[in-house]
Order: sequence, then structure tokens, then C-alpha cells
Amino acid sequence: MIFLLVTLVLIGAVISLYINLHPVFGRNPSNEQKEVYKTFDNYVNGKFVYQSPPKSTITSTFKNSKSSSKDRRPVEIPVSEIDWNKINNKEDSLTWFGHSAFLLSIDNKKILIDPMLGRIASPVSFVGPTRYSEDMLDIIEDMPPIDAVFITHDHYDHLDYPSIRKLKSKVGHFFVPYGVSNHLIRWGVEKEKITELNWWEDTSFQGLNIALTPSKHFSGRGIFNRNSTLWGGWVIVGKQTRFYTSGDGGYDAHFKEIGEKYGPFDIALIEGGQYDRRWSWAHMFPEESVQANIDVKGKNMMLMHWGAFTLANHGWSEPIERALKEAKKNDVNLIAPRIGETVPLIESLSTPVTSWWEI
Repeated sequence: MIFLLVTLVLIGAVISLYINLHPVFGRNPSNEQKEVYKTFDNYVNGKFVYQSPPKSTITSTFKNSKSSSKDRRPVEIPVSEIDWNKINNKEDSLTWFGHSAFLLSIDNKKILIDPMLGRIASPVSFVGPTRYSEDMLDIIEDMPPIDAVFITHDHYDHLDYPSIRKLKSKVGHFFVPYGVSNHLIRWGVEKEKITELNWWEDTSFQGLNIALTPSKHFSGRGIFNRNSTLWGGWVIVGKQTRFYTSGDGGYDAHFKEIGEKYGPFDIALIEGGQYDRRWSWAHMFPEESVQANIDVKGKNMMLMHWGAFTLANHGWSEPIERALKEAKKNDVNLIAPRIGETVPLIESLSTPVTSWWEI
């Protein structure tokens, strides 16, 4: 018995040491930062919180899904060759890299959203969700200089250590929710190149108007630092395009508030690709995603958080199929470009849905 206890203590010490020493876990907010956070309405008892307490319904995953769990991962996935000429011209456009990673061209500025381009959404290389395709880290070499990177939260499928390390030298500025700067600084990003915001805070950047918006989610990269950093969605408004990305999060009243305060949006990226009744407070079902787009007044919608990693027990293409059905029912213009495809952001997007995922 004593031997078992000693073994467990040693294992715990090794894990704790690994978390503290390995940079992939980032860095926790300092005591000085926590004193600032205490002045925030959304920081309670040492943790960031959503306005209402989350509720979880424990129900079988399979009752949520209309497809078999054997379809959770594609045998292969088509990825379009990236057209850098389209990206580099002066027209507003959007390019999807799978999951929640996008390159937004707006007012001739290049903006990366949650650039998770690595192979695995995990702090270790041998356990965790792996990308359907090869990793996309090599495309960083071909990217034009990036004016800004926007991070929605610090989970591994959104904030990727290898991607940031490779990107940081060609990025002008980083915009993050409070606390996330600590990770970036540990990874070599200069503090002066980072702006942190709280929910409903606005700022400007090279002529763009920017705001961090609430989402019903959580944060944390380690075992003991859940909700130590903030999370959210982003509003980016240019001369011609009003852009919104929801970040991760469950459906709630904040979407209508966002629509009233910042809408309408020419394009709204709404998460809805990794759902389960057991965590419905933290992730939306596709039908809720369509309603969220209606709430924020999105003229055009794109479903995100799918197409790269399997994080839930439903078919990998089920999210887009369910979202398209719901969008048609509600007269919502839902676009579904291929991974790697660049879509011009014009007044009314008419990109035909080709069901490219039916492979």
C-alpha cells in the first residue's frame, strides 16, 4: 500500500513538473494580472465565468447523432490548392484551413483567425485528435506578411504551439482574450505586439474596428488552470465587410446581444461541428448554429469547427449536412467552400454548395 502511494505521488510530481517545464502548456496569469481580473464582472472566485452557470445533460451520445460512429473520420479529405494570387489581391476574401482556422483579407490587410495548422490538437505528439489531412504548417512559408492574428481561446484545437512558433516572425500584432498573452509571451512573442480585451471591449487597428464578444465556453491548457484565461468571439469591421466569428460556445442570449450591438454582419462564422448533449452548454448543435447566425444578423453564414479533427462521437460530415438542412428551412445563406478555397466577400455570396465531403 505504501509503495502504491509513493508511486502515485511520484507520477503526480513528474506530471506536474512536465506541465510546468514544457512550453506547450503556456503560462498561467500572474498574481498581478489576477488582481486586475478581480475588477471584471465575468471573473468570480479566481475564474472567468459566463453570465449564467452552465448546465450539462448526461445523455447517450448516439441519441444526438443521425450517423454511425464508424464515420467519425474520413478515409481521405479533399483539400484545394491554395490560390495565393486571390488571397494577395486587394479584394476582401476568406480562406478556410479546416476546423476554425481562417485567413481573412479585409481592407487589404491579412488576418489569421485561430491558426491551428499543426498535426495534432494535443500537448503531446502521441495522444490526441489528429488532422484528417497532413499538417498545414508548410503553408506558413507561402503566406504574405500577416497584419494580425486573432485567438478566440487557448484550447489546443485553436491555439497551436507549433503554428505560433512558426508564424510569430511574420505577424504584426496579436489580439487575444485576457490571460492568453501569457502563452504567447512564453513562446517568444513580444509583449508589445499583443492586445488583450474583455467581453464588449472595443479597439481599433489600422482602420479596422475590433471587439471581443462573449461566448458560453471555457478555457485551459493544463490540468489545474481551467478558466484561468478568457475566451470569446471576434467582431472585425472594415470599410466594406462586417465580419464575425463566434469562437466556441453553446447557444444562449448573448448572440442576440451581439447582433443588436454590432450586426448585421456580411459573413458570420458559427461553430457547430463537435456536439453532444453532455456538453451542449459548451458547443452548439448545427440547428442552434443556424439560429445563432439569425440572432447575430448574419447575411451569410459559414459553419466552422469541423473538417479537420474528430472531437465528438458523430459522423465527421454530419454537422454540415444538418446545418444545410436547417439553413434551407430558415432561408439562411450558408456557404460551404472546400478547405483551402478562397471565397470573395461580396454583398451577396452565391458560392454553390457542391457536397465535396461526399467522397
